Amino acid sequence: MDARTNPATSPLFPVVETVEALEAIYGVPNAASTEKVAHHITPAYRTLIEKAPFAALATIGPEGIDCSPRGDVPGFIRIHDDTTLLIPDRRGNNRIDSLRNVVRDPRVALMLLIPGCTNAVRINGRGAITADEALRASFCVEGKAPRTVLVMTVEEIYFQCGRALIRSGLWDPSKQVDADSLPTPGEILASMTDGRVGGEDYDRAWPERAKASMW
Repeated sequence: MDARTNPATSPLFPVVETVEALEAIYGVPNAASTEKVAHHITPAYRTLIEKAPFAALATIGPEGIDCSPRGDVPGFIRIHDDTTLLIPDRRGNNRIDSLRNVVRDPRVALMLLIPGCTNAVRINGRGAITADEALRASFCVEGKAPRTVLVMTVEEIYFQCGRALIRSGLWDPSKQVDADSLPTPGEILASMTDGRVGGEDYDRAWPERAKASMW
């Protein structure tokens, strides 16, 4: 399938098929929506990046689009200079979906969230993967270095207004979901593999396994 075409050939609902039709619905953005965009890391945006402990990394490759969580202590996204960010690839599931994409298509995007702050930060640019030994060593935690580092060239950066986070009540403790009401990873795996993978043993071992493999 050509990614540039709309796959909804038999849509359940009428679809908007042109940019002109879309713009007719939404109108012209106001100055606050456009003037907030910078093409380098300004002092204000630097502060927000340094305070963020979580980011969603979006990449694209031949198989499609991927969005992957990235989290660490605030400041884990290191500002190298006004147009360059360095992001260590910490321990994960070794699928390396995002990294595979970046190697083949450098277009990347980040969305940063800061607990308690209703504004998100959006960063678009281009990425490259390095396994430079000295750089990796500079990101060591508890004696463990990331296997690679994402080098991101910032092309645009801007804040996203707080409506989405306010509507969702994301930082409101009273709206937290009881974890016991949700399917666990072990249950999901077991249901998809007829019990061959996952299950209660998987969930029981997870806390210690995560603690031992955090970095």
